[in-house]
Amino acid sequence: MKFAYRFSGLLGTVYRRGNLSFTRDGSSLISPVGNRISVFDLKNNKCETFPLATRLNIVCVGLSPDGSLAILIDEEGAALLVSLVGKCVIHHFYFHKPVHSVSFSPDGKKFVITKDNVALMYHAPGKKREFNAFVLDKTYYGPYDETTCIDWTDDSKCFAVGSKDMSTWVFGAERWANLIYYSLGGHKDVIVACFFEENSLDLYTISQDAALCVWQCDTELDGLKPMPPKNAAREKDAAEDDEEFLEEPKGEEIHGKASPSEQETREKVKYSRVAKYFFNKEGDFNNLTCAAYHKETHLLVTGFASGIFHLHELPDFNLIHSLSISDQRIASVSINCTGDWIAFGCSGLGQLLVWEWQSESYVLKQQGHFNSMVSLAYSPDGQYIVTGGEDGKVKVWNTSSSFCFVTFTEHTSGVTAVTFTSNGYVILSASLDGTVRAFDLHRYRNFRTFTSPRPSQFSCLAVDSSGEIVSAGSQDSFEIFIWSMQSGRLLDVLSGHEGPISSLAFNPMKCVLASASWDKTVKLWDMLDSWRTKETFILNSDVLVVAFRPDGKELAVAALNGQITFWDHESAVQTGSIEGRHDLQMGRKELDKITAKQSAKGKSFTTLCYSADGQSILAGGLSKFVCIYNVKEQILMKKFEISCNFSLDAMEEYLDRRKMTEFGSMALIDGGAGDEDGVAIPLPGVKRGDMSYRHFKPEIRVTCLRFSPTGRSWAATTTEGLLIYSLDSGLIFDPFELDIDVTPSNIRKTLHQKEYTMAIVMAFKLNEKKLIQEVIEAVPSDEVDVVCSSLPDLYVEKVLEFLASAFEISCHLEFYLIWAHKLLMLHGQKLKTRSVKLLPVIQFLQKSIQRHFEDVSKLCEWNIYNIKYALAISQQRGMKRLAEEPSEDEEDLDSDKNLLGSTTFAEV
Repeated sequence: MKFAYRFSGLLGTVYRRGNLSFTRDGSSLISPVGNRISVFDLKNNKCETFPLATRLNIVCVGLSPDGSLAILIDEEGAALLVSLVGKCVIHHFYFHKPVHSVSFSPDGKKFVITKDNVALMYHAPGKKREFNAFVLDKTYYGPYDETTCIDWTDDSKCFAVGSKDMSTWVFGAERWANLIYYSLGGHKDVIVACFFEENSLDLYTISQDAALCVWQCDTELDGLKPMPPKNAAREKDAAEDDEEFLEEPKGEEIHGKASPSEQETREKVKYSRVAKYFFNKEGDFNNLTCAAYHKETHLLVTGFASGIFHLHELPDFNLIHSLSISDQRIASVSINCTGDWIAFGCSGLGQLLVWEWQSESYVLKQQGHFNSMVSLAYSPDGQYIVTGGEDGKVKVWNTSSSFCFVTFTEHTSGVTAVTFTSNGYVILSASLDGTVRAFDLHRYRNFRTFTSPRPSQFSCLAVDSSGEIVSAGSQDSFEIFIWSMQSGRLLDVLSGHEGPISSLAFNPMKCVLASASWDKTVKLWDMLDSWRTKETFILNSDVLVVAFRPDGKELAVAALNGQITFWDHESAVQTGSIEGRHDLQMGRKELDKITAKQSAKGKSFTTLCYSADGQSILAGGLSKFVCIYNVKEQILMKKFEISCNFSLDAMEEYLDRRKMTEFGSMALIDGGAGDEDGVAIPLPGVKRGDMSYRHFKPEIRVTCLRFSPTGRSWAATTTEGLLIYSLDSGLIFDPFELDIDVTPSNIRKTLHQKEYTMAIVMAFKLNEKKLIQEVIEAVPSDEVDVVCSSLPDLYVEKVLEFLASAFEISCHLEFYLIWAHKLLMLHGQKLKTRSVKLLPVIQFLQKSIQRHFEDVSKLCEWNIYNIKYALAISQQRGMKRLAEEPSEDEEDLDSDKNLLGSTTFAEV
């Protein structure tokens, strides 16, 4: 088994904090999710998370006007220059202080960042490869407090900066004779946003107390005069002399004054306030938290701390729309280039919404789990993933689109375990509220609720291979409850454990249930023998999790002492063990009194999962690492680092001495006090701020691991969300039985001679995907039957695996269906003898075909409906049609649909 698994997606987290940004075409949305970014393709209904990460959580994102570059800046001011085309990091830069906002100029030549009370303008990275991509051009001083927001004029001549000192500053990107800087007041609270009018220096400023000021400028953009050259040659020579002693050009400094003298303002640009409006005249709304403005349509969107947003038309301040989308603070707002779609991000609940304001409908509505995820399960075909969280919600995600398409909220307490039944259309979930619930994926409803005679908190769940027997373990009464799925009745209560039940697992091939408990035992219960205890395995430590191998012949057990033991449950003999405590490699939490090495001695694996072929086992726990072991050799094959986000706790191995003082760790100080996100200490009688709110760092941990039934990917529920790692075959050169005569030229020569079987065998020996595709697609459709019958048995499995992956990207749907059908019909009996080994490949193939079947079915049904509608209309207009005879087009569509459905897997 090759371990070329790479990070491929982040589900369950759609927005954390920072600003949302639409791409240049307005059809995709970029959202910061922790220390990564996700791109939501709103037209194709897909989501992709980039395989790059910052060191801490991302707080601001700046997109270049051409849509090819992005600047990602984290909490401490470390920036990444990222190519959105190549999805890779181009340059690293450190701003040394937290950055509040970043914005490219509309011409793409400059960008401005705000930090502390200054604004820094840099030359934007160009198309040529610079040694230093970030070159400082100018530094602008003026505000007395921290700067908060930026906006550019359409011609990139000037930009405005808002500040927490309630002032707004207009700066010239170049030194204009009549505009170097200009300070605007008029507000009584922090400036949240400022916007220039289209092709004008007129300005709108918005403050946190929900006030809008309209500023009119007496000069047009064309009226800005360039500064006359003064001693240019001497200044240039002096600058060159200075730069010889500097590592990088320091740039020009511009110092603004809040109250310039009359002589300094003579013949300069002047602003006058022409209007001031208030959003909360009735006092119904809280603080204004974010705003966005679309210049072409003059549309202003404002978000409030109460979850309400307003749409106004400027400059007349006409209210178009007002709606409450959440009960939490709206943290970010963005409008796409056409002005049709508005994106909202709520960091409190992790919500991401895209609203089409003209039709008053949602384009996208996604929300992750409010608290951390606890468990996950793959559907039998690998198409869907179900997750359960501490917020009591059960969510189902589509692995191809990465979207959640249904959320069940019936549980009233945290969900501890979720699983699919064997048919893939029923989801079971266990909860601490004392219920096990069954959900129907056809009608999206809770159709069964299983309860115990006495209220019990269920900690684990298992369902047998037939989907008829449901079992759940209790953590307070130490009992296992057995129910019937059909009737919903309690069949039996299994007693015998003397501690909380920590894990349950059914043998996939036999009617045997394994239960693990904190009483240091694993018990096997025989379902066919009146649930009698078949075997009891006694271990040296509390048992945390059990897992059966896919073929049911081996049982893996993880205990509190960090050991993973393997058992032959038929003969009750231990076949091996892995000492995995040191592989966990714990990090040191900020408030820990002992080192990470010492704390690792008490840690263990809390989740286990066999790979689809049963040769390897995944293990994870309270650590940022996931270990994959070879079961036969009992050695560590690879460690996956699931996160490099230092915004989470227990990430650092050693204590950072810079965070220690003589009074203790600085982590004990609530650093967020006084911020709008932290504790706002109010004046007496002011209903604002929550003194119970405290900043805390969630601890990195892996709560559940599952391998996809297709064997192509595995998923982990972590503090960051649901991470998916997929097998990337393009990363490795993996020839198969290669000899010296197998070359691309010889393969094409054999293909030209119409020796198709030999060409296919040679292509698979070289094992280059593009070459295999070229050879397979060169075989005429009427020759497929002959080629499949003459194909050696060793290569049938490889062709099936190739077909499964080709279905996901190829447009030759019918051609590949013929291949799959012929292979399964001709080699079905031989494949059946190796069904256990081939199961992942067959399930991968089934998943690919099922997805196309569903897509084409919907299209066919829609076309049939349209044809029937057209026929009905034509009959009403007096055209002669025979309603009894189905149209030829309808029959053709039905035949295409039947062709997809005809490829069954009963033979294997």
